[in-house]
Amino acid sequence: MSTILIADDDNRHLQLVETHLLEKGYSVATARDGAEALRVLQKKKCDLAVVDVMMPFVDGFSLTREIRKHYDIPVLLLTAKDQIADKAEGYLAGTDDYLVKPFEPLELLFRVQALLRRYYGEKTINTITIGNMHINRQTLEVEVEGKLFFLPPKEYELLCFLADNANQAFSREQLIEQVWGLEFQGDDRTVDVHVKRLREHFKDRLRHAQIRTLRGIGYMLEVEE
Repeated sequence: MSTILIADDDNRHLQLVETHLLEKGYSVATARDGAEALRVLQKKKCDLAVVDVMMPFVDGFSLTREIRKHYDIPVLLLTAKDQIADKAEGYLAGTDDYLVKPFEPLELLFRVQALLRRYYGEKTINTITIGNMHINRQTLEVEVEGKLFFLPPKEYELLCFLADNANQAFSREQLIEQVWGLEFQGDDRTVDVHVKRLREHFKDRLRHAQIRTLRGIGYMLEVEE
């Protein structure tokens, strides 16, 4: 389980971010200014820091620079200012990503997941279990009713993402961003092709789970409670 440090002097906003991260299964440590955040990092191993720019004592830019000096973890900066100068200062300080407030909770979660994946590769949880399907992150095997499947890389990544976010709907554009990346130049119908192949692999084998097409939206891995 990844531990996320949230540093924000706005208590309401801090609690909001904390709630969304806890709901996704992350462990959370909190700090209400940059100085407190540094004390937390000295005592607790954190895997990622979500840092608000405007904080007393040690602001977000200064905190990011200190994290870069002493810790090898990704930093996501939050700011209410949508200005090029602030973004430039953030990246010069060493931030890995930048998110302007207000933002959708789902976008925050996407960026956290992407940064953790970029820094640490596959998540530390080695197996995802969805119904009678078991996805082994170490061996990249998918096992259903005793049969092993070795999927092509993008099919495997798409399946993992949907499994990690079961019962959540995603548009084709969101899936492209998460699985293929922002630099992908192909058609978003690529998602349709990969979903079709996943369905063919597991046809009549999966119990209590299915990849649903949501008309006008996209796809969701639906899991029966």
